[in-house]
Amino acid sequence: MKILLLQIDKTQDSYLTEGIDVYTKRLKNYCSFEITTINVPKTIRQRTQNEQKQEEAKLIMGHISQDDFLIILDEKGKEYTSVDFSAVIAQKQNASVKRLVFLIGGPFGFSEVIYKRANLKLSLSQMTFSHQMVRLFFVEQLYRAFTILKGEKYHHV
Repeated sequence: MKILLLQIDKTQDSYLTEGIDVYTKRLKNYCSFEITTINVPKTIRQRTQNEQKQEEAKLIMGHISQDDFLIILDEKGKEYTSVDFSAVIAQKQNASVKRLVFLIGGPFGFSEVIYKRANLKLSLSQMTFSHQMVRLFFVEQLYRAFTILKGEKYHHV
């Protein structure tokens, strides 16, 4: 199973990029993992929030195939423990999902088009984090999920 993290715009802060790189390298031992950044033109950032979400949706849909299992990271999504999240990953592997796509949107969230296309909504916390920080938290949790599935000592129960 291939795993893709789609994100809107590049990660700004170097400390976040460094952390993301650490876990991305670690994930290579467990799965085919890739991060794709969708760059949104500056002219779109000058529009209303709703227009920005609609334009982002057009760009996002160009990266998602009909066969992809799409999980959006959203504050209204379902929360999982790390162990339960690892079970979601295992279930997708066992179901022979070819590509599992996780999507982190822009600062204003997603348009209705994306909500309708999503197969699952996932929340990392009831707290609100910047979409930049969520990237690091997510790749760490994905790495943790694989170590749980392998029975490794990274996750302490």
